[in-house]
Amino acid sequence: MAAKLKVFVTSDGLADYVVAASSRPKALAAWESHQDLFASGAAHETDDPELMKAALAKPGEVLRRPAKSHALPAALPKSPKPKGPSKAALRKVEAAERKLAELEAGHDEMVAAIAAERAALDARAAEAAESYETSRDRARRDLAKARKDL
Repeated sequence: MAAKLKVFVTSDGLADYVVAASSRPKALAAWESHQDLFASGAAHETDDPELMKAALAKPGEVLRRPAKSHALPAALPKSPKPKGPSKAALRKVEAAERKLAELEAGHDEMVAAIAAERAALDARAAEAAESYETSRDRARRDLAKARKDL
Protein backbone atom coordinates (compact mmCIF):
# COMPACT_ATOMS: atom_id res chain seq x y z
CA MET A 1 0.00 0.00 0.00
CA ALA A 2 1.31 3.44 -0.90
CA ALA A 3 2.22 5.77 1.95
CA LYS A 4 -0.28 8.49 2.77
CA LEU A 5 0.69 11.80 1.23
CA LYS A 6 1.12 14.89 3.37
CA VAL A 7 1.35 18.46 2.13
CA PHE A 8 4.39 20.52 3.11
CA VAL A 9 5.06 24.25 2.64
CA THR A 10 8.23 26.34 2.71
CA SER A 11 8.93 29.92 1.67
CA ASP A 12 11.87 31.98 0.50
CA GLY A 13 10.12 35.25 1.36
CA LEU A 14 8.99 35.91 -2.19
CA ALA A 15 7.18 32.68 -2.94
CA ASP A 16 5.66 29.75 -1.08
CA TYR A 17 6.63 26.30 -2.32
CA VAL A 18 4.12 23.51 -1.77
CA VAL A 19 4.66 19.79 -2.32
CA ALA A 20 2.73 16.62 -1.60
CA ALA A 21 5.09 13.91 -0.34
CA SER A 22 4.96 10.88 1.91
CA SER A 23 7.66 12.18 4.29
CA ARG A 24 9.69 15.22 5.27
CA PRO A 25 12.89 13.90 3.63
CA LYS A 26 11.02 13.40 0.36
CA ALA A 27 9.66 16.95 0.56
CA LEU A 28 13.19 18.28 1.15
CA ALA A 29 14.38 16.26 -1.86
CA ALA A 30 11.58 17.70 -4.02
CA TRP A 31 12.63 21.20 -2.97
CA GLU A 32 16.26 20.23 -3.66
CA SER A 33 17.17 21.45 -0.18
CA HIS A 34 20.42 20.33 1.41
CA GLN A 35 19.44 21.44 4.90
CA ASP A 36 16.61 20.47 7.21
CA LEU A 37 14.12 23.29 6.70
CA PHE A 38 11.76 21.63 9.18
CA ALA A 39 14.30 21.81 12.02
CA SER A 40 14.79 25.55 11.48
CA GLY A 41 11.05 26.18 11.20
CA ALA A 42 11.30 27.31 7.57
CA ALA A 43 9.02 24.47 6.44
CA HIS A 44 5.94 22.85 7.92
CA GLU A 45 3.09 20.47 7.20
CA THR A 46 -0.11 22.27 6.24
CA ASP A 47 -3.78 21.43 6.51
CA ASP A 48 -4.99 24.29 4.28
CA PRO A 49 -7.69 22.64 2.11
CA GLU A 50 -6.89 24.67 -1.04
CA LEU A 51 -3.17 23.92 -0.82
CA MET A 52 -3.85 20.26 -0.08
CA LYS A 53 -6.21 19.93 -3.05
CA ALA A 54 -3.73 21.55 -5.46
CA ALA A 55 -0.69 19.65 -4.15
CA LEU A 56 -2.41 16.26 -3.97
CA ALA A 57 -3.50 16.68 -7.60
CA LYS A 58 0.22 16.71 -8.56
CA PRO A 59 2.10 14.64 -5.95
CA GLY A 60 5.86 15.09 -5.88
CA GLU A 61 5.69 18.23 -8.04
CA VAL A 62 6.69 21.52 -6.41
CA LEU A 63 3.99 24.16 -6.77
CA ARG A 64 4.68 27.87 -6.30
CA ARG A 65 2.54 30.81 -5.30
CA PRO A 66 3.42 34.35 -4.21
CA ALA A 67 4.31 34.51 -0.50
CA LYS A 68 1.54 35.35 1.95
CA SER A 69 -0.97 34.92 -0.84
CA HIS A 70 -4.17 32.98 -0.85
CA ALA A 71 -4.03 32.37 -4.60
CA LEU A 72 -3.83 28.80 -5.81
CA PRO A 73 -0.27 27.63 -6.34
CA ALA A 74 1.06 27.27 -9.87
CA ALA A 75 3.43 24.58 -11.06
CA LEU A 76 7.05 25.61 -11.38
CA PRO A 77 7.99 26.12 -15.02
CA LYS A 78 9.88 23.24 -16.56
CA SER A 79 13.49 24.07 -17.23
CA PRO A 80 14.12 24.38 -20.97
CA LYS A 81 15.64 21.40 -22.70
CA PRO A 82 19.30 22.09 -23.35
CA LYS A 83 20.15 22.64 -26.99
CA GLY A 84 22.24 20.01 -28.68
CA PRO A 85 25.50 20.72 -30.45
CA SER A 86 25.41 22.90 -33.56
CA LYS A 87 25.88 21.44 -37.03
CA ALA A 88 29.23 23.23 -37.31
CA ALA A 89 30.41 21.63 -34.07
CA LEU A 90 29.26 18.21 -35.29
CA ARG A 91 31.14 18.70 -38.58
CA LYS A 92 34.25 19.72 -36.65
CA VAL A 93 34.05 16.56 -34.53
CA GLU A 94 33.51 14.39 -37.63
CA ALA A 95 36.54 15.97 -39.33
CA ALA A 96 38.69 15.38 -36.25
CA GLU A 97 37.50 11.75 -36.06
CA ARG A 98 38.36 11.23 -39.75
CA LYS A 99 41.81 12.74 -39.25
CA LEU A 100 42.43 10.50 -36.24
CA ALA A 101 41.29 7.42 -38.19
CA GLU A 102 43.65 8.34 -41.06
CA LEU A 103 46.55 8.81 -38.63
CA GLU A 104 45.86 5.46 -36.99
CA ALA A 105 45.62 3.71 -40.38
CA GLY A 106 48.92 5.29 -41.50
CA HIS A 107 50.58 4.25 -38.26
CA ASP A 108 49.29 0.69 -38.61
CA GLU A 109 50.67 0.52 -42.17
CA MET A 110 54.04 1.84 -41.02
CA VAL A 111 54.22 -0.69 -38.16
CA ALA A 112 53.32 -3.52 -40.58
CA ALA A 113 56.04 -2.39 -43.03
CA ILE A 114 58.63 -2.26 -40.23
CA ALA A 115 57.57 -5.74 -39.08
CA ALA A 116 58.01 -7.04 -42.65
CA GLU A 117 61.46 -5.43 -42.88
CA ARG A 118 62.37 -6.91 -39.50
CA ALA A 119 61.27 -10.37 -40.69
CA ALA A 120 63.36 -9.97 -43.87
CA LEU A 121 66.40 -8.92 -41.83
CA ASP A 122 65.90 -11.87 -39.47
CA ALA A 123 65.78 -14.20 -42.50
CA ARG A 124 68.99 -12.64 -43.90
CA ALA A 125 70.69 -12.99 -40.52
CA ALA A 126 69.67 -16.64 -40.26
CA GLU A 127 70.91 -17.29 -43.80
CA ALA A 128 74.21 -15.51 -43.06
CA ALA A 129 74.66 -17.50 -39.84
CA GLU A 130 74.01 -20.78 -41.66
CA SER A 131 76.44 -19.84 -44.45
CA TYR A 132 79.06 -18.83 -41.88
CA GLU A 133 78.70 -22.08 -39.95
CA THR A 134 78.97 -24.13 -43.15
CA SER A 135 82.07 -22.20 -44.29
CA ARG A 136 83.62 -22.38 -40.81
CA ASP A 137 83.08 -26.13 -40.62
CA ARG A 138 84.66 -26.56 -44.05
CA ALA A 139 87.64 -24.34 -43.04
CA ARG A 140 88.13 -26.33 -39.82
CA ARG A 141 88.12 -29.60 -41.76
CA ASP A 142 90.69 -28.17 -44.20
CA LEU A 143 92.83 -26.96 -41.28
CA ALA A 144 92.64 -30.33 -39.58
CA LYS A 145 93.61 -32.09 -42.83
CA ALA A 146 96.54 -29.68 -43.38
CA ARG A 147 97.81 -30.26 -39.83
CA LYS A 148 97.47 -33.98 -40.29
CA ASP A 149 99.59 -33.84 -43.47
CA LEU A 150 102.43 -32.08 -41.64
